[in-house]
Amino acid sequence: MLLALARAIHPGPAATVTAVAVLLGVAVGLEPRRVALLGLAVALDQCSVGWSNDWIDAERDRAVGRRDKPVALGLVSVALVRALAIAAAAAALLATIPLGPAAVLVHAVGLGSAWSYNALLKRTPLSPLPYAVSFGLLPALPALALPAPALPAWWAVAAGGLLGIAAHFANALPDLDDDRRTGVLGLPHRLPVVASVLVTWGALLLAAALLALGAGALAGSAAPIAGLVIAAGLTAAGLALSLRRPSRWGFRLVLVAALVDVVLLLAAGADIVVR
Repeated sequence: MLLALARAIHPGPAATVTAVAVLLGVAVGLEPRRVALLGLAVALDQCSVGWSNDWIDAERDRAVGRRDKPVALGLVSVALVRALAIAAAAAALLATIPLGPAAVLVHAVGLGSAWSYNALLKRTPLSPLPYAVSFGLLPALPALALPAPALPAWWAVAAGGLLGIAAHFANALPDLDDDRRTGVLGLPHRLPVVASVLVTWGALLLAAALLALGAGALAGSAAPIAGLVIAAGLTAAGLALSLRRPSRWGFRLVLVAALVDVVLLLAAGADIVVR
């Protein structure tokens, strides 16, 4: 049962988001205690979001025969996962309290946004909005967790939002038919596949451009320029693969491009904070 509960939090994405939050905390200069609290709060946040997804989607996942969802397989009860999702959400906000009221507020908005996707918005044309909000607020959380809270740079928030939109479209593309059969009609399901592919890669490339500029590309710094060139190359390759015939390689390139964007965000370091 413990293994099933661990699988239900979607450990890959959860660990990635938590690691990015921790690294951003280090980058903006948070002291170790605050970095640890930030990591704990985001980890609990991700547990809550993952468990709420499996709880809310249990019947739909059973209907389409999902073999990767422990709740749908009956390995753990819906009631238990529901209780854990709610408890983890409360614990995530409690863990944020020592980081200050501004951090608590932003974390609550980001967590509520993610829950709104699972509960309702995934079935509507507004499905990208929670991803944009929650990912966009991720750079704001470490900035506001500083002893003297600071605002995040606008380009960091915008790039985070674009990464979230790309993640939503890329995640939806492999399951479009299953989702439609169970009444999930988010924006990617309402657009032609070609349009969804273009949105995915366009969002990734625009995010890379914003982050490269924020990390010093205009000042001639080599690393941000190199990152932007790599992102442009991946976009060209990804579009060529995905528009010709969708394949797993196209999705893998999306993951690599997202990683480049994350590296550019981390490379910006303390510049993501407006001082």
